[in-house]
Amino acid sequence: MKLIIINYGAGNIKSIQFAFKRLGVEAILSNNIDEIRKADRVIFPGVGEASSAMKMLKKSGLDKIIPTLKQPVLGICLGMQLMCNSSEEGNTKGLGIFNVDVKRFSNAVKVPQMGWNVIYDLKSDLFKEIKDKEFMYLVHSFYVENCVESIATTDYEIEYASALKKDNFYGVQFHPEKSGVEGSKILENFLKLKV
Repeated sequence: MKLIIINYGAGNIKSIQFAFKRLGVEAILSNNIDEIRKADRVIFPGVGEASSAMKMLKKSGLDKIIPTLKQPVLGICLGMQLMCNSSEEGNTKGLGIFNVDVKRFSNAVKVPQMGWNVIYDLKSDLFKEIKDKEFMYLVHSFYVENCVESIATTDYEIEYASALKKDNFYGVQFHPEKSGVEGSKILENFLKLKV
């Protein structure tokens, strides 16, 4: 299996690579458009600030390519947020894959949400053998509103979408690569998904 992690300068790439290595899969870092198109699975990571990350995607032309991919694609953290219509972070226009917007948590709660929180209302084979209310590791100040594309929910001040799915595109707000055995199982499930 050819697994590509999109390397565009805004990802927590090493820990994702190690997580897949533990599953026996060598993940290749690449920003080569042909290589990304030919991959069996694609990971779209993201750490940092939305508008800067989007600029880096545009610079390499990846903003045009990612929405056209046909294989299973998994956006992680900021990667998932960039797949949405827009983000309040830096007033950023997203890739528009998921028809939902990214908002900032209010000052009524500690921001960023950092640490372990539960996911529930699980609705996809991405969560095969994962129990409702399982803990995942999160670090984020912005959240995706609950919507029809939501396949997992988390509660922090409000209920929000902690995972999304549309066609071959998946997104998770949490970091499966840092979420222990259950996070590892989600990555394993992603490798087995059928389009």
